[in-house]
Amino acid sequence: MLFLQLVLLVVFLPDGDSEDAVQEPISFQITLTVSFYNRSWTQSLGSAWLDEIQTHGWDNKTGAFIFLWPWSKGNWSNVELIKLEKLLYAYFIGLRQVFQDHVRHWHLEYPFQIQLAEGCELHFGEASVGFVKFAYQGADLTSFQNTTWWPSPKGGSRAQEVCKRFNQYHVLNEEIHTFFSDTCPKFLLGLLDAGKADLQRQVRPEAWLSIGPSLGPGRLLLVCHVSGFYPKPVLVMWMRGEQEQQGTHQEQSHSKGLVFLAVMVPLVLLAGLTLWLWKCWKTQWRHQCTGFSLE
Repeated sequence: MLFLQLVLLVVFLPDGDSEDAVQEPISFQITLTVSFYNRSWTQSLGSAWLDEIQTHGWDNKTGAFIFLWPWSKGNWSNVELIKLEKLLYAYFIGLRQVFQDHVRHWHLEYPFQIQLAEGCELHFGEASVGFVKFAYQGADLTSFQNTTWWPSPKGGSRAQEVCKRFNQYHVLNEEIHTFFSDTCPKFLLGLLDAGKADLQRQVRPEAWLSIGPSLGPGRLLLVCHVSGFYPKPVLVMWMRGEQEQQGTHQEQSHSKGLVFLAVMVPLVLLAGLTLWLWKCWKTQWRHQCTGFSLE
Protein backbone atom coordinates (compact mmCIF):
# COMPACT_ATOMS: atom_id res chain seq x y z
CA MET A 1 0.00 0.00 0.00
CA LEU A 2 1.37 3.41 -0.96
CA PHE A 3 0.59 6.41 1.13
CA LEU A 4 0.93 10.13 0.54
CA GLN A 5 -0.11 12.73 3.04
CA LEU A 6 -0.04 16.28 1.78
CA VAL A 7 -1.36 19.01 4.02
CA LEU A 8 -2.27 22.47 2.81
CA LEU A 9 -1.61 24.86 5.65
CA VAL A 10 -3.46 28.17 5.54
CA VAL A 11 -2.49 30.41 8.44
CA PHE A 12 -3.98 33.83 8.99
CA LEU A 13 -1.36 36.23 10.19
CA PRO A 14 -2.11 37.42 13.74
CA ASP A 15 -5.03 39.79 14.06
CA GLY A 16 -5.36 42.87 16.18
CA ASP A 17 -6.04 40.89 19.37
CA SER A 18 -2.71 39.04 19.43
CA GLU A 19 0.51 40.23 21.01
CA ASP A 20 2.43 39.96 17.74
CA ALA A 21 -0.05 42.18 15.89
CA VAL A 22 0.55 44.97 18.40
CA GLN A 23 4.12 45.19 17.10
CA GLU A 24 3.03 45.63 13.49
CA PRO A 25 3.01 49.24 12.24
CA ILE A 26 -0.20 50.67 10.81
CA SER A 27 -0.07 53.35 8.14
CA PHE A 28 -2.37 55.93 6.61
CA GLN A 29 -1.17 57.07 3.19
CA ILE A 30 -2.33 59.64 0.67
CA THR A 31 -1.24 58.95 -2.90
CA LEU A 32 -1.35 61.48 -5.72
CA THR A 33 -0.36 61.06 -9.36
CA VAL A 34 -0.18 64.17 -11.54
CA SER A 35 0.26 63.74 -15.29
CA PHE A 36 1.67 66.78 -17.09
CA TYR A 37 0.91 66.71 -20.82
CA ASN A 38 1.83 70.30 -21.66
CA ARG A 39 1.92 73.74 -20.09
CA SER A 40 -1.85 74.00 -19.78
CA TRP A 41 -3.04 70.39 -19.53
CA THR A 42 -2.68 68.17 -16.49
CA GLN A 43 -4.65 65.28 -15.02
CA SER A 44 -4.63 64.16 -11.39
CA LEU A 45 -5.66 61.04 -9.48
CA GLY A 46 -5.70 60.92 -5.69
CA SER A 47 -6.69 58.38 -3.04
CA ALA A 48 -6.08 57.56 0.62
CA TRP A 49 -5.33 54.17 2.15
CA LEU A 50 -5.37 52.56 5.57
CA ASP A 51 -2.72 49.90 5.02
CA GLU A 52 -4.19 48.01 2.03
CA ILE A 53 -7.75 49.31 2.41
CA GLN A 54 -8.71 52.32 0.31
CA THR A 55 -10.63 54.67 2.57
CA HIS A 56 -10.98 57.79 0.41
CA GLY A 57 -11.19 58.94 -3.15
CA TRP A 58 -10.59 62.51 -4.29
CA ASP A 59 -12.37 64.93 -6.58
CA ASN A 60 -9.49 66.69 -8.33
CA LYS A 61 -11.75 69.51 -9.58
CA THR A 62 -13.01 70.62 -6.19
CA GLY A 63 -10.56 69.02 -3.78
CA ALA A 64 -13.42 67.25 -1.97
CA PHE A 65 -12.83 63.91 -0.27
CA ILE A 66 -14.89 60.91 -1.38
CA PHE A 67 -15.68 58.78 1.68
CA LEU A 68 -15.67 55.12 0.69
CA TRP A 69 -16.66 53.67 4.09
CA PRO A 70 -19.20 54.78 6.69
CA TRP A 71 -16.26 55.29 9.06
CA SER A 72 -13.97 57.13 6.60
CA LYS A 73 -14.53 60.42 8.45
CA GLY A 74 -13.02 58.92 11.58
CA ASN A 75 -14.05 60.95 14.59
CA TRP A 76 -13.63 64.31 12.82
CA SER A 77 -16.43 66.82 12.40
CA ASN A 78 -17.57 68.08 9.00
CA VAL A 79 -16.04 71.49 9.78
CA GLU A 80 -12.64 69.92 10.50
CA LEU A 81 -12.79 67.82 7.33
CA ILE A 82 -13.71 70.81 5.13
CA LYS A 83 -10.75 72.72 6.58
CA LEU A 84 -8.48 69.76 5.81
CA GLU A 85 -9.84 69.51 2.27
CA LYS A 86 -9.06 73.16 1.59
CA LEU A 87 -5.57 72.84 3.04
CA LEU A 88 -4.62 69.79 0.98
CA TYR A 89 -6.16 71.23 -2.17
CA ALA A 90 -4.11 74.41 -1.73
CA TYR A 91 -0.98 72.24 -1.40
CA PHE A 92 -1.93 70.44 -4.61
CA ILE A 93 -2.43 73.67 -6.57
CA GLY A 94 0.93 74.98 -5.39
CA LEU A 95 2.67 71.68 -6.15
CA ARG A 96 1.31 71.56 -9.68
CA GLN A 97 2.34 75.13 -10.33
CA VAL A 98 5.90 74.78 -9.06
CA PHE A 99 6.58 71.84 -11.36
CA GLN A 100 5.08 73.71 -14.31
CA ASP A 101 7.27 76.73 -13.54
CA HIS A 102 10.46 74.67 -13.41
CA VAL A 103 10.02 72.33 -16.37
CA ARG A 104 13.04 73.73 -18.18
CA HIS A 105 15.25 74.27 -15.14
CA TRP A 106 14.65 70.76 -13.80
CA HIS A 107 14.96 69.19 -17.27
CA LEU A 108 11.43 67.79 -17.26
CA GLU A 109 10.12 66.57 -20.59
CA TYR A 110 6.43 66.52 -21.52
CA PRO A 111 4.58 64.27 -21.02
CA PHE A 112 5.75 63.31 -17.54
CA GLN A 113 4.30 62.11 -14.25
CA ILE A 114 4.93 63.12 -10.66
CA GLN A 115 3.93 60.68 -7.94
CA LEU A 116 3.45 61.72 -4.32
CA ALA A 117 3.09 59.44 -1.31
CA GLU A 118 2.53 61.07 2.06
CA GLY A 119 1.15 59.97 5.37
CA CYS A 120 2.05 58.58 8.76
CA GLU A 121 2.83 55.27 10.39
CA LEU A 122 1.99 54.22 13.92
CA HIS A 123 4.42 51.99 15.82
CA PHE A 124 2.79 50.92 19.06
CA GLY A 125 4.83 51.96 22.04
CA GLU A 126 6.84 54.42 19.92
CA ALA A 127 6.41 57.84 18.38
CA SER A 128 4.53 58.00 15.08
CA VAL A 129 6.52 58.50 11.87
CA GLY A 130 5.43 60.89 9.15
CA PHE A 131 6.63 60.59 5.57
CA VAL A 132 6.43 62.51 2.29
CA LYS A 133 8.03 61.18 -0.88
CA PHE A 134 8.12 62.35 -4.48
CA ALA A 135 8.86 60.28 -7.56
CA TYR A 136 9.44 61.35 -11.15
CA GLN A 137 8.35 58.88 -13.83
CA GLY A 138 8.15 56.18 -11.14
CA ALA A 139 11.71 56.71 -9.85
CA ASP A 140 12.44 58.12 -6.38
CA LEU A 141 13.13 61.84 -6.46
CA THR A 142 12.95 63.42 -2.98
CA SER A 143 11.85 62.65 0.57
CA PHE A 144 10.95 64.82 3.56
CA GLN A 145 12.42 64.36 7.04
CA ASN A 146 11.64 66.69 9.94
CA THR A 147 11.50 70.01 8.05
CA THR A 148 14.05 69.27 5.32
CA TRP A 149 13.83 67.84 1.81
CA TRP A 150 16.50 65.30 0.82
CA PRO A 151 17.40 64.16 -2.70
CA SER A 152 17.21 60.51 -3.65
CA PRO A 153 20.67 59.01 -4.32
CA LYS A 154 19.38 57.96 -7.74
CA GLY A 155 17.71 61.30 -8.49
CA GLY A 156 20.86 62.98 -9.78
CA SER A 157 21.09 66.73 -10.29
CA ARG A 158 17.31 67.00 -10.84
CA ALA A 159 16.60 65.76 -7.30
CA GLN A 160 19.17 68.15 -5.87
CA GLU A 161 17.64 71.12 -7.67
CA VAL A 162 14.11 70.18 -6.57
CA CYS A 163 15.24 69.92 -2.93
CA LYS A 164 17.08 73.21 -3.18
CA ARG A 165 13.86 74.88 -4.27
CA PHE A 166 11.57 73.08 -1.81
CA ASN A 167 13.85 73.88 1.14
CA GLN A 168 13.28 77.58 0.51
CA TYR A 169 9.63 77.22 1.62
CA HIS A 170 10.42 77.41 5.34
CA VAL A 171 6.93 78.20 6.60
CA LEU A 172 5.32 75.58 4.38
CA ASN A 173 7.83 72.95 5.49
CA GLU A 174 6.97 73.65 9.12
CA GLU A 175 3.28 73.16 8.30
CA ILE A 176 4.00 69.91 6.46
CA HIS A 177 6.03 68.62 9.41
CA THR A 178 3.25 69.48 11.86
CA PHE A 179 0.58 67.93 9.68
CA PHE A 180 2.26 64.55 9.22
CA SER A 181 3.73 64.27 12.71
CA ASP A 182 0.66 65.44 14.64
CA THR A 183 -2.54 65.83 12.60
CA CYS A 184 -2.15 62.66 10.55
CA PRO A 185 -1.61 60.29 13.53
CA LYS A 186 -4.71 61.73 15.24
CA PHE A 187 -6.78 61.15 12.12
CA LEU A 188 -5.37 57.62 11.80
CA LEU A 189 -6.33 56.77 15.37
CA GLY A 190 -9.84 58.11 14.71
CA LEU A 191 -10.15 55.87 11.64
CA LEU A 192 -9.04 52.81 13.60
CA ASP A 193 -11.59 53.51 16.31
CA ALA A 194 -14.50 54.32 13.99
CA GLY A 195 -13.82 51.40 11.67
CA LYS A 196 -12.90 48.72 14.19
CA ALA A 197 -16.01 46.62 13.44
CA ASP A 198 -14.90 46.21 9.82
CA LEU A 199 -11.14 46.25 10.41
CA GLN A 200 -11.20 43.52 13.06
CA ARG A 201 -13.54 41.14 11.27
CA GLN A 202 -12.24 37.80 10.04
CA VAL A 203 -13.68 35.64 7.29
CA ARG A 204 -12.83 31.97 7.06
CA PRO A 205 -11.19 30.90 3.79
CA GLU A 206 -12.67 28.37 1.41
CA ALA A 207 -10.39 25.78 -0.19
CA TRP A 208 -10.91 23.45 -3.13
CA LEU A 209 -8.74 21.25 -5.33
CA SER A 210 -8.20 21.01 -9.07
CA ILE A 211 -5.86 19.19 -11.42
CA GLY A 212 -3.49 21.33 -13.49
CA PRO A 213 -2.08 20.62 -16.97
CA SER A 214 -0.42 17.29 -17.58
CA LEU A 215 3.27 17.24 -16.69
CA GLY A 216 4.08 14.02 -18.49
CA PRO A 217 3.59 10.29 -17.93
CA GLY A 218 3.03 9.35 -14.33
CA ARG A 219 2.97 12.91 -12.97
CA LEU A 220 0.39 15.65 -12.52
CA LEU A 221 -0.02 19.10 -11.07
CA LEU A 222 -2.26 19.31 -8.01
CA VAL A 223 -3.63 22.77 -7.26
CA CYS A 224 -5.37 23.87 -4.08
CA HIS A 225 -7.29 27.15 -4.34
CA VAL A 226 -7.86 29.27 -1.23
CA SER A 227 -10.26 32.21 -1.46
CA GLY A 228 -12.67 34.43 0.41
CA PHE A 229 -10.39 35.10 3.37
CA TYR A 230 -10.14 38.38 5.24
CA PRO A 231 -7.92 40.05 6.26
CA LYS A 232 -5.54 39.65 3.35
CA PRO A 233 -2.32 38.59 5.12
CA VAL A 234 -2.35 34.83 4.83
CA LEU A 235 0.30 32.13 4.65
CA VAL A 236 -0.37 29.14 2.41
CA MET A 237 1.87 26.08 1.99
CA TRP A 238 1.76 22.36 1.28
CA MET A 239 3.06 20.28 4.19
CA ARG A 240 4.33 16.67 4.35
CA GLY A 241 4.24 15.81 8.03
CA GLU A 242 5.95 18.69 9.84
CA GLN A 243 8.00 19.78 6.81
CA GLU A 244 7.08 22.07 3.94
CA GLN A 245 6.65 20.09 0.71
CA GLN A 246 9.43 20.88 -1.73
CA GLY A 247 8.64 21.75 -5.33
CA THR A 248 5.51 23.78 -4.53
CA HIS A 249 4.69 27.05 -6.22
CA GLN A 250 2.41 29.88 -5.03
CA GLU A 251 1.25 32.32 -7.58
CA GLN A 252 0.75 35.93 -6.60
CA SER A 253 -2.30 36.42 -4.40
CA HIS A 254 -5.15 38.41 -5.95
CA SER A 255 -6.59 41.58 -4.48
CA LYS A 256 -9.92 39.93 -3.74
CA GLY A 257 -8.33 37.26 -1.58
CA LEU A 258 -7.47 34.32 -3.82
CA VAL A 259 -4.37 32.15 -3.55
CA PHE A 260 -3.34 29.25 -5.77
CA LEU A 261 -0.86 26.70 -4.41
CA ALA A 262 0.43 23.98 -6.71
CA VAL A 263 2.51 20.88 -6.08
CA MET A 264 3.81 18.21 -8.47
CA VAL A 265 3.33 14.66 -7.20
CA PRO A 266 3.53 11.16 -8.70
CA LEU A 267 0.22 10.17 -10.21
CA VAL A 268 0.20 6.76 -8.52
CA LEU A 269 0.17 8.39 -5.10
CA LEU A 270 -3.00 10.35 -5.83
CA ALA A 271 -5.55 7.60 -6.23
CA GLY A 272 -7.68 9.29 -3.57
CA LEU A 273 -7.75 12.75 -2.03
CA THR A 274 -9.88 14.25 0.76
CA LEU A 275 -10.27 17.87 1.68
CA TRP A 276 -10.48 18.87 5.30
CA LEU A 277 -10.99 22.29 6.77
CA TRP A 278 -9.79 22.72 10.30
CA LYS A 279 -11.22 25.32 12.62
CA CYS A 280 -9.29 28.26 13.98
CA TRP A 281 -6.75 27.84 16.74
CA LYS A 282 -6.32 30.89 19.02
CA THR A 283 -5.87 33.87 16.70
CA GLN A 284 -4.70 31.78 13.74
CA TRP A 285 -6.87 29.71 11.37
CA ARG A 286 -5.38 26.53 9.95
CA HIS A 287 -7.09 24.81 7.02
CA GLN A 288 -5.80 21.55 5.65
CA CYS A 289 -6.18 19.65 2.40
CA THR A 290 -5.19 16.06 3.21
CA GLY A 291 -4.83 13.35 0.60
CA PHE A 292 -4.53 9.62 1.29
CA SER A 293 -3.72 7.14 -1.45
CA LEU A 294 -5.81 4.02 -1.64
CA GLU A 295 -4.48 0.52 -2.18
